[in-house]
Amino acid sequence: MRERPGRGLLAAPATPDAVFGKAGGRLNSETSMKTYNVLFLCTGNSARSIMAEAILERVGAPTFKAFSAGSHPTGKVNPQALALLKQLKHPTEHLRSKSWDEFAGPDAPVMDFVFTVCDHAAGEQCPLWPGQPMSAHWGFSDPAAYEGSETATRLHFAEIYGQIERRISLFTSLPMELISRLALQQKVDEIGDPSTLED
Repeated sequence: MRERPGRGLLAAPATPDAVFGKAGGRLNSETSMKTYNVLFLCTGNSARSIMAEAILERVGAPTFKAFSAGSHPTGKVNPQALALLKQLKHPTEHLRSKSWDEFAGPDAPVMDFVFTVCDHAAGEQCPLWPGQPMSAHWGFSDPAAYEGSETATRLHFAEIYGQIERRISLFTSLPMELISRLALQQKVDEIGDPSTLED
């Protein structure tokens, strides 16, 4: 365990209780009627952001509604990401690679959170999102850029999936309505700390 400038101490492996305390239980329809819209951004919107959308749809419902988009979308979901999501029984029919411009217009859903999941997208000038959502950078390596055998590539995609799932599990455990906006921003920033991905 080590401390980084501007960050809290995070134990490895990270768990919701370890990072946020025992009070940070998962919200559900019994504790909150609000639904939080969450947008995951990447450059191509073909793998990492798509997996994040699918994971949050599963572990965050009904409190969270997930979306994803790209600054320069490829126009199709990465086949390895799609195969993995299908293998893990995620619904995939609705998943598509699309531009973040879809979420910047007046008729778009108002986002509560916007998370970049690749370093390139984090450095780009994002649109002005309606509603001034809270944002943070949760970086993951690009599984689509991995070079290896077919078996090794499948394993790498599964590894990135696991990292995304870990951070999303921490996020959905936050006591959204019990802490201030400033404290919540600190928490979502801490989730992006690389130590949350250490074993």
